Amino acid sequence: MRIAVLAKPTGWHTQDLRRAATQSGHTLEVGSWRDLYGSVSSAGLAHVVAQTGDLLLDCFDAILLRTVPAGSLEQIIFRMDLLQTVEASGVCVINPPRAIEVAVDKYLALSRMQAAGIPVPDTIVCQRVDDAIAAFDELGGHVVVKPLFGSEGFGITDVKDVAIAQRVFTTLERMGAVIYLQRFIAHDGSDMRLFVLGDRVLAAMRRTSADWRTNIARGAKGQAFEPDAVIGDLALRAARACGAPVAGVDVLIGPHGEPYVLEVNAVPGWRAITSVTGIDVAVEQLAYVERLSRALPG
Repeated sequence: MRIAVLAKPTGWHTQDLRRAATQSGHTLEVGSWRDLYGSVSSAGLAHVVAQTGDLLLDCFDAILLRTVPAGSLEQIIFRMDLLQTVEASGVCVINPPRAIEVAVDKYLALSRMQAAGIPVPDTIVCQRVDDAIAAFDELGGHVVVKPLFGSEGFGITDVKDVAIAQRVFTTLERMGAVIYLQRFIAHDGSDMRLFVLGDRVLAAMRRTSADWRTNIARGAKGQAFEPDAVIGDLALRAARACGAPVAGVDVLIGPHGEPYVLEVNAVPGWRAITSVTGIDVAVEQLAYVERLSRALPG
């Protein structure tokens, strides 16, 4: 199988995919998001060509999307449009561009999960300081403020003082950002990351931290664990609600033992979860993508 990966060429995950591809007998080539371009020919049937550098994307059996780099609104829309065109041509794209769009937008992903009956934290998203202060009170005077787009716990703030809330919300409004507030859920300093691959939970770890944020990127420690049927089903349903066959799903247990799905990451890392579980996530991913690619028509 010939696979294209859109990623940082020297990144750990890219190198791990190279190793897994060699081990599995696949050919893997790395392209850049910023090099993506397309062309449309009016001669004969309309044809869209998508390339990154010298790589003609519709000539690959599968395309893996790793990392979603920053860009202007035009750049991001163009990149997703181009990949949707490649996907429509019959190439297996993982995760699908629409799943990337949904999962990267915390409000949209949360709305999809809530509509699917998945328990999520009470959340209010607004644009004005006055609305945010009212939301702060409505959510109990203790909230987590998050960037609408972002990952690894960066930019997240724990706010439980109205004066600090006023300053935080004013700053966000002046930046032109939306104000995303979630009710703070008391917990024991740990949460769960489940790695979903297709119709199964491939691996899972519990993340524990001295800080209220439990992201590995912020110093949390991971430990392998076996999720029960309830937690496993929540993770599968959350990934499905976002349209992401490959996903990292974060689940937090509340003070009364009730689970909440916090986020679905459609470009999940696996370095920590591989380390603590011993599961070769890269090899498993390529095997899954190969099955999907072979099942496509033509």
